[in-house]
Amino acid sequence: MRKKNREVTDFSEKVEIMRHCDVCRLALNDESGYPYILPLNFGLRVDGETVTLIFHSATEGTKLDLIAKDPRASFEMDCKHRLEYNEEKGYCTMNYESVIGHGTIHMLSEEEKLAALEDIMRQYHPENISFNHAAIPRTAVYVLTVEDMTGKRKESKIKE
Repeated sequence: MRKKNREVTDFSEKVEIMRHCDVCRLALNDESGYPYILPLNFGLRVDGETVTLIFHSATEGTKLDLIAKDPRASFEMDCKHRLEYNEEKGYCTMNYESVIGHGTIHMLSEEEKLAALEDIMRQYHPENISFNHAAIPRTAVYVLTVEDMTGKRKESKIKE
């Protein structure tokens, strides 16, 4: 990381940044030689120092084909965007928080899906996790076990 003063090194702070995000961009390996990037809703599990990201989708499609061929993936998520502009000085920057990393994806069994889908719901609706369970059999649910991640924060220079 070029600007070490922006690095977030504390594990719990990185997890907190992740909890504030509403999209996780997943990069899969494509046989064309280019990454295949998807913006996805996600859930989050933390067990000690292990972070697991949870995703869902239809039961077939390009992303599932790519995961079956190569389960390695990278991810990125960001939040707290705020444009900072000082017209007088001609200064413009963007404040943000982000986490990037990589890991390995595996598909969940039918028995594991309900708890994982509840984790996704908790990311967006912590107060209410009810949903129609009839969709579970026609939903693919998969998890990325994070092997490495880094956090970054660009905070405002303007005092409020």
